[in-house]
Amino acid sequence: MHDLVIRGGRIHDGTGKDAFSGDVAIEDDRIVAVGKVDGPARREIDADGLMVAPGWVDIHTHYDGQALWDPYLTPSSWHGCTTVVMGNCGVGFAPVRSGEENWLIELMESVEDIPGAALADGIEWGWEDFPGYLDALDGKQRAIDIGAQVPHCAVRAYVMGERCIEEETANENDIARMAAIVQEGLEAGALGFSTSRTIFHKTRAGEYVPGTWAGAPEMFGIADGMRRAGHGVLEMATDLTLKEGGGDLEWIRELSARYGVPVSLLLFQNDEAPRKYRQLLQGIAEANAKGGRIYAQVSGRTAGLLLCLDGSLHPFQGKPSYRALRDLPHEEKIARMKDPAVREAIITEESGGKGGEMSDFFLRGWHKMFRLGDPPNYEPDRSECFAERAKAEGRRPEDIAYDALLEFGGRGLIYFPLLNYSDYGFEAVREMLEAPYTHFSGSDGGAHCGVICDVSLPTFNMAYWGRDRKKGGLLPLEWLVHKQTQGTASLHGLNDRGVLAPGYLADINLIDFDSLGIDAPRMAWDLPTGARRLIQRASGYRMTIKSGQPILADGDPTGALPGALLRGPQGPRGSGPS
Repeated sequence: MHDLVIRGGRIHDGTGKDAFSGDVAIEDDRIVAVGKVDGPARREIDADGLMVAPGWVDIHTHYDGQALWDPYLTPSSWHGCTTVVMGNCGVGFAPVRSGEENWLIELMESVEDIPGAALADGIEWGWEDFPGYLDALDGKQRAIDIGAQVPHCAVRAYVMGERCIEEETANENDIARMAAIVQEGLEAGALGFSTSRTIFHKTRAGEYVPGTWAGAPEMFGIADGMRRAGHGVLEMATDLTLKEGGGDLEWIRELSARYGVPVSLLLFQNDEAPRKYRQLLQGIAEANAKGGRIYAQVSGRTAGLLLCLDGSLHPFQGKPSYRALRDLPHEEKIARMKDPAVREAIITEESGGKGGEMSDFFLRGWHKMFRLGDPPNYEPDRSECFAERAKAEGRRPEDIAYDALLEFGGRGLIYFPLLNYSDYGFEAVREMLEAPYTHFSGSDGGAHCGVICDVSLPTFNMAYWGRDRKKGGLLPLEWLVHKQTQGTASLHGLNDRGVLAPGYLADINLIDFDSLGIDAPRMAWDLPTGARRLIQRASGYRMTIKSGQPILADGDPTGALPGALLRGPQGPRGSGPS
């Protein structure tokens, strides 16, 4: 007798093959049969009319602190994720010396916009090395699986102390110690090592984070430690551009080929060089033809800022008349903002405090601001930006922005597509999604709590690219399922999941595809200490099953907590770690 049989669903098995109708039988935490399943089961689920797909595997999240207090890793679990990989972009919480924990909290707050008060209250410290951090994670119950990566910033700070920022070049002893720490972390179960090489990641003091300018010898030394450990992906947040002769991409290729280390880079379209992504994709293909193993993490929509009254940014935050109202209770603040005299003062005043080119771009870039709406529209026409609307309507763009913020009882959202929207459409996005050597990514689950909410990407990818998009057509459902199941799992060697076939983990989504969708993001104050974060719910997930146990039914938790900490690559039943 099977433990569970899902009967009569439309099966998208994760491999990219054509969907088919059939059953899925589960015993314990594994799938034992797919197709026509005869015989009884302790529980049966009627999946007639539903899509049956593997649980989504999200490889770019920042739940390094939240995983220590939230067993459901929301919002990711709301969006069908049964496995998430955290520790990206070089930031994390181990190794750490006693007394220096707050520095890592401040770094995470500065880089990833996770409230420091929530991290300080929610994390119960008790480790120094990375294996100790993994043990702390392992001691918590959770609904879904998590994988961790060793963060460069923490490693460099642990080895070099205050020199980690002051000295761009590490000495041979520093490099040897860092390599040993990374090797130890991987051998204890980390899935990889991450680093940041982007000018957008800075400390609270405004300095570039440790490792931003680390030279090739340091990166090669760490890669050698990864080689000795025998597994691990080197994840890199980077402003990589192709230079004459290959530039940085050439030493990255050499590192990957010499040490057998796969390298995973973040890739977006940038307004400053809107065709550079094509050069990078071509450069990656050429590097891999020469022995490299380089991949790009790409997003199914923009990396978009959300400007709102409750968040970190909006166009009027520096106006004196707004600052006078900022700390009032919400209802009173909105009532005051609706007063015509107050409105005109806020709109026409000069902003106080320091501005600068970047501030002007974010807070007065009317050509890149749109009303998000509910349901949210992530691919609006250029005619809908506030600059164009102001011309067409004979109004000031400030008036349009003001109205957008006051919408929905003062909870309105202005959408600012920062990256992947240079052409006011998703054709560049589609090109990156379909390119070789790319992996679906970009959700940043758990991070950017006051200004970004892209955690809904797994749901968005399926609903928008598989059903709703009118501009340029749709992408095949079977391919979309593959790209965020087996496709993402395989990058980290998680070969026991992402496929509906005998021997694989019973991580499964039952989806009413016609109703699959996302709500508008909203602000919630549900982190430790009541700190805020943007969240986004989903519809259409009838059930999410993890390791054979239903963990969410129609979006509500069942109470089952079958998730675990992943320690290293995994293989199907009977093979153990691979």
